Amino acid sequence: MNDITLRALADFPDQLESHFAAFAPEFTRWAPPSWDGVPSEPLTALEQLCHVRDIEIDGYQLRIRRTLAETHPTLASIDTEALVRERAYARDEPARVLAAFRAARARTLEMISGLSEEQLARTAVFEGYGPLTLRSLIHYLCSHDQQHLAGLQWLLGKAEASRLA
Repeated sequence: MNDITLRALADFPDQLESHFAAFAPEFTRWAPPSWDGVPSEPLTALEQLCHVRDIEIDGYQLRIRRTLAETHPTLASIDTEALVRERAYARDEPARVLAAFRAARARTLEMISGLSEEQLARTAVFEGYGPLTLRSLIHYLCSHDQQHLAGLQWLLGKAEASRLA
């Protein structure tokens, strides 16, 4: 795996925490009147944290394990809206979520650091993405991280604009 992607994955927990810390307390659970233009899922700042944590564990870690262990598995997409409801994201505590995410990301990095070229070339089919290699999947994880940083920046913009109303 290339160093730039591994570094981005390793740096993401600090970036996520910093982006979340930029929110005034009254905006961590706030939703704008419209989600038009949001570059990530339409989730509050706290829900973004919970989503990233759960997708890391229930999504990408499972997908990585399956791609390494199975022959050309089909990797399921995850219903974000269902997780938000089932796991009561709005009631979660940010510090607990961030700690769980940091631990999960460390486990993910352990899983993917040092993989051989043969392992990175293993194939799967990812619902909504199509055929891929394990290397592709790792890049999609990195892209997912960046989407959520963009979503948090977008939400910060909406929160600031709401102060004008």
